[in-house]
Amino acid sequence: MIVTPFHHFAGERSALTLIDALGQVLASLESLRNLRALAVLLGTFATAGLLLAMAEASLAKGAVWWGPIEAGAALTAAFYGGNAAGLLVMDEACGRPVREVADALRAALASAHRLIGALLLLLAAAAAIAGVVVGLLWLCRLSVTGPVVGPMLFGLVVPLAVITLGWLLLSLLAVVVPLAAPAVWSGAGVMAVVRVLLRLIRTRLLVVALLMAAVSLLAAAVGALVSFVVMAGGRAVAELGVAVVGVDVPVQQLMAGLFGYGLRSLGAAGAPVVATAHGSAALVGGGVVFALALVLPGLVTLRGACSVYVSLREPTQVG
Repeated sequence: MIVTPFHHFAGERSALTLIDALGQVLASLESLRNLRALAVLLGTFATAGLLLAMAEASLAKGAVWWGPIEAGAALTAAFYGGNAAGLLVMDEACGRPVREVADALRAALASAHRLIGALLLLLAAAAAIAGVVVGLLWLCRLSVTGPVVGPMLFGLVVPLAVITLGWLLLSLLAVVVPLAAPAVWSGAGVMAVVRVLLRLIRTRLLVVALLMAAVSLLAAAVGALVSFVVMAGGRAVAELGVAVVGVDVPVQQLMAGLFGYGLRSLGAAGAPVVATAHGSAALVGGGVVFALALVLPGLVTLRGACSVYVSLREPTQVG
């Protein structure tokens, strides 16, 4: 094949576009300055956690009806709150002015159901493909095809099944799960979401998988840094709380809130528990830090997924 200047230019354009897409992924760290999205995620985390705690308490008291209702309310709050935060992050990823929190909540209530519809359609298609593979494997049974044809057919089906199921799982994990929500947040309808994701699976699966791996590594790095800050600062504050404030509470209990523990869970784990006002206050304050430590990597992940979708949603933008 003769490489013309046009081919050379097209190759350079593709490479530069992929580099730009990776740059957009690295720019996901800017989402940490999106205070509206951060506030929505924190509020969602706190609301869902409170409702789950209420559901646990209701079930412990034998309230068979209230427990599932409160658990369902927790899932609803997490679903719509997460979508509202995603809309705020998508505004930033698209270069639009970030909307108000109230507008994001209204938009989430009006459009989040599209995510469920798109996921159901895509999962149904994946189940159909997996069903075909299972059917081919069933045909390899000796009782169906005989002692000669069965092994021969099985030898042909094995590579086909391995490649198909591996491709299916990679598509679900790298494209469908992380990019279905950004597609909805961009304003696409259910069928448009399905078409865009199927196009990405068909033409850009490897690129999307590598970019989402970069997003995961970036979020993990943020999580590691946040964990170091929380553990180092928490240990220092716990020691100072005992030495300076004079709190007669074990250091282990003072740090427990930083890892999402409460008095009940500490007691169940056999840790020393002292019920004092300062100890309870430390658990509440540590819980706030724990929520913030979870939200920051989550916010980077949301922005990274939005950046990947925005970079690859148009056929002319990559390759």
